[in-house]
Amino acid sequence: MPAPLLPESLWLIIEPLLPPDPPKPKGGRPPVPARAALTGILFVLRTGIPWEMLPAEMGCGSGVTCWRRLRDWQAAGVWDRLHRALLHQLRDAERIDWSRACVDSSSIAAKKGAPRQARTRPIEVGQGPNAT
Repeated sequence: MPAPLLPESLWLIIEPLLPPDPPKPKGGRPPVPARAALTGILFVLRTGIPWEMLPAEMGCGSGVTCWRRLRDWQAAGVWDRLHRALLHQLRDAERIDWSRACVDSSSIAAKKGAPRQARTRPIEVGQGPNAT
């Protein structure tokens, strides 16, 4: 039997970080459970299939539903909080190998970190005579 895409131990870390479902005063269809939507998101990201081709047999809702949930969770900052939570767990378990760490401007902002270089004077070329 293959390993599940979302093990229970990981779900227990992720679940408290997810925002609650917004209330629907007019009713409507019940939302896809968060765990099912996350399973669909992980499946699409892992396999690389288009969102529209997410198999209905998985019970994750439609690909558009999973995509919207991914977008909403990104806007709510879920992925940043999850990244920090997992790093804290790894640090507490002493499982981070700092000898292989690398920091660059894509992970740490370097605002006002370096002095500005002198401006390079533009090179001007004289305009030649009109050939027409």
